[in-house]
Amino acid sequence: MNVLVVGSGAREHTIAWKLRQSEKVEKLLVAPGNAGTAAIAQNLDIFPMDIEGLIKAAKEHDIDLTVVGPEAPLAAGIVDYFQEQGLLIFGPTKDAAAIESSKIFAKTLMEKYDIPCAKGVVFSSIEDAKAYVKNQKPPLVVKADGLAAGKGVTVALSLDQALQALSDCMEKKAFGAAGERVIIEEYLSGREASAFAFSDGERVVPMVAACDYKRALDGDGGPNTGGMGAYSPPEFFDDRLKDEVIDTVLKRAIKAMAEEGRPYKGVLYAGLMVTEEGPKVLEFNCRFGDPEAQVVLPCLKTDLADILLAAAKGTLSQIDVEWNSEACVAVVLASGGYPGEYDTGFPITGLDKVDQDVLVFHAGTKLGYNEGERGPQVITTGGRVLSIVATGAAMEDARRKAYDNVSRIRFQGCHYRTDIAAIVDAPALSSIM
Repeated sequence: MNVLVVGSGAREHTIAWKLRQSEKVEKLLVAPGNAGTAAIAQNLDIFPMDIEGLIKAAKEHDIDLTVVGPEAPLAAGIVDYFQEQGLLIFGPTKDAAAIESSKIFAKTLMEKYDIPCAKGVVFSSIEDAKAYVKNQKPPLVVKADGLAAGKGVTVALSLDQALQALSDCMEKKAFGAAGERVIIEEYLSGREASAFAFSDGERVVPMVAACDYKRALDGDGGPNTGGMGAYSPPEFFDDRLKDEVIDTVLKRAIKAMAEEGRPYKGVLYAGLMVTEEGPKVLEFNCRFGDPEAQVVLPCLKTDLADILLAAAKGTLSQIDVEWNSEACVAVVLASGGYPGEYDTGFPITGLDKVDQDVLVFHAGTKLGYNEGERGPQVITTGGRVLSIVATGAAMEDARRKAYDNVSRIRFQGCHYRTDIAAIVDAPALSSIM
């Protein structure tokens, strides 16, 4: 097989790394990729939203399967365009990707098909939304309807915060068209978890669950980010809870999408809050999570190429998917200032000092040249720069190994959380270098 992976982050590096392990994958390309994918695949200078360019590349390189990482091209209909050209591609169509690209569509779907979720009210008028908020008791959750790079959700602890979130979305247009409509939801308390499944439109094949860390600072402080780390499996996600999520969320959602005439092929990702009343969906996503992919895919025993190919062809029933029982921890190294303004172009050192059994997945990196250096250097290009991933028989083993290797890597302004997968009395670690 010749395989093309679309995207440039650590999620796409992880997908490419797992595909490279397959004996069936001969040629592996990543568009546009990063310094990490360049070491295991051929990078193409084509960006994920250049669908025409990606189709041309798929034809030129005789690609047998294209795998889409990020949500934006899926929401833009990349799968539809590829299918029109007779090209096999893994991911949901534009209509199916609406489960992520429109929170209002997802909420309507969940309410119609009895998928457990938070109660919410939809508004397209800021006056009506403000009037509603003023009659509520905080905390409240304000969500922009469309894609907002993970920043369109505000947990408002006061009415003033809720009103400010409405103003940002609907008046200041902080998220463009994505904030023209909003959902105001009840606040749910409990433990968060992420559940994933492969689907071919009919069959649902669950993956191991994970927990990620959205806030920038230790103790869940600071602003929301795209994710500062993750671990798998959550200790509280037992077999009973797993079965309940599979039956009431994952299977029910895939069946609902089929009944709506939007058959769902790809990865379905359910962000959950495990409340006293049971698991409830916070959001659906139409792709692998990032950084969740970095702790889920290392635990996969089955050939990923076989799974993705079967899902795209509608033959998942012919695949037995197996997982190992190891714990896995990912710590994200970010640029100083992220998710706000940050500088890039700094050389990264210490990558050659990482243990052989520890994984380094690149996100905001590229190969560059600095005066006086022999050969190319890996330099920073983005907010989230690297994911350092370790596995172990126990969670603390994986955590200790991950942070031990994190301490060996340096770049100017490097910042990370020290409490990923933390246990009671875990040792304090420096988070600024």
